[in-house]
This record gives sequence, structure tokens and C-alpha cells, in this order.
Amino acid sequence: MDHLRSFHRLAPFLFFNGNTFAEIGRRITYTVFADLPEPRRREAASFVAHYVAGVLDRESMVSAIDALWVSAQFRVGDRVRSFRGSLRGVIVRILDDGQVVVRSDASGAERNCLPEGLLPE
Repeated sequence: MDHLRSFHRLAPFLFFNGNTFAEIGRRITYTVFADLPEPRRREAASFVAHYVAGVLDRESMVSAIDALWVSAQFRVGDRVRSFRGSLRGVIVRILDDGQVVVRSDASGAERNCLPEGLLPE
């Protein structure tokens, strides 16, 4: 990823093709992190693309991807958030199919979520 970022920095000589290098980083990420569930793999690819494009520093990218590997065992009462922070709340039930029901802090509404789409707070 460091090489892709350095290639992107040569953009004035490569006709500003930063998006091309970011997409290469995404595709590599999808292959390298094939064991992650799809939502987490998509987030990892996004972090890598932002790093390659120069929007995210290396340390932030690494810590964000490390957080995606946390396999949370959620319990009722645990505070959680979605990857991008659009949902924050408390788990109120765990369903038989593995989904969790989260009560949103913002609206108080309950929402079914897949556990691989949530991070513990």
C-alpha cells in the first residue's frame, strides 16, 4: 500500500490518476482480507483507498483495519456503533438467527443488525 501511495504522489506525472491507485488498493484488500465478512472487508478496502489517496495517515489506516478483526461477542446491554458511526446505541435483544436488535441513541427506534456490521463502543 505504501508503494501505491508513492505512485499516487507522482500524480502530476501520471495525469492525476490517484483513483486508479486507490482502486488497485481496494482490490488487493479484498483479496488479502477474504476471511473478513463482506461489510468489514468493504470497510477495510475503504480505509486502504483513503490511505493510498493521501486522505488517511498510515497509523490511522492500520488501527482501523486492526479494529475490524475484533470478533465481538455481543451481549444485551452492550453499547455498539456502526462502522461509519451513523448508528449508535444499546443492544436490547439477540435473535436466534444471530442478528442483534439495537435501540438507537438518536431516535430510540429499534433496528435489527448483523453483528459483523457493528463495533463495540
